[in-house]
Amino acid sequence: MTLSPPPESPAPHRVVALLQPPQSTFLLACATEVFGDHGPAVPARYTFEVCAERPGPVRTQGGYDLLVTAGLDALERADTVLVPGWQQPTGTEVPPAAVEAVRRAHRRGARVVGLCSGAFLLAAAGLLDGRRAATHWARAAELAARFPAVRVDPAVLYVDLGDVATSAGSAAGADLCLHLVSADQGAAYAMRIARQMVMPPHREGCQLQYAELPTSGPVADSLAPLLEWLAGRLDQPVSVAEMALRSQVSARTLTRRFTEQLGISPGRWLLDRRIAATRALLEETDLPVETIAHRVGLSSAVNLRRRFHEALRTTPAAYRRAFRAGEAGQARQAG
Repeated sequence: MTLSPPPESPAPHRVVALLQPPQSTFLLACATEVFGDHGPAVPARYTFEVCAERPGPVRTQGGYDLLVTAGLDALERADTVLVPGWQQPTGTEVPPAAVEAVRRAHRRGARVVGLCSGAFLLAAAGLLDGRRAATHWARAAELAARFPAVRVDPAVLYVDLGDVATSAGSAAGADLCLHLVSADQGAAYAMRIARQMVMPPHREGCQLQYAELPTSGPVADSLAPLLEWLAGRLDQPVSVAEMALRSQVSARTLTRRFTEQLGISPGRWLLDRRIAATRALLEETDLPVETIAHRVGLSSAVNLRRRFHEALRTTPAAYRRAFRAGEAGQARQAG
């Protein structure tokens, strides 16, 4: 009997990161930690390298330079092209040579991934036209204004479209990279990498739970007294009709003023304030969810959980755990 030779191991998946000064060291580190060498604990199924439009020293946001020896031709060998951020001032033109290199790689069949503001380069290449995309919540409006054909989702941690993927800011880059590993190699392999990184393979919620609390900006005199009155009565149910009566206008006029001055409806403004107050109480107190619900005017724990999940894509309990874990880590570092 003739034994057949053992099957050959598949060639490693080649990931090439395109660096651009000033390069985000954190986003690059996220990609390196996921796709780089993990030693004997995790069998290597990826190779990871970096390139730049102009090989040589690449300035970073960390105050030091990285020596990059490969140019844009490295993207021609990539199975996945990864753009770990694009840290440029508003309105800066995306380098045409980099855009064209990314386009060529995509046409060849490479997957193209933008971490955080890396979505700007993908958008400039036309890879996101008519498609959903994520970026850091603080730059979502800029991305949408600059590339109106892109359907920017400011809430999600990442968007995976198969041939193209984008992530929200900072740590969401690691979330997306682990998700891609899971899609490529299976959940068990992704879990092994996540354990090495001491992080969950999937985080609950969306990036809005980490965004700054919404502000209304300057408020015209016509609404300022009402908003101050509402802010002091979050624990009480208040209808639009009651708001209108307080302002001595019709409900329709009040709604129009909110839309003109704040860009949202009265009900939406009030709910946003209730959610903001909920977040503060979850972060700063040990109060039960039922008690918080009554304090912020959401009547019951069931209603609070529903509204909270609609707004932030996570639960009050998960939100509290995430922020308490962060505080515990900071306390250990301080000690």
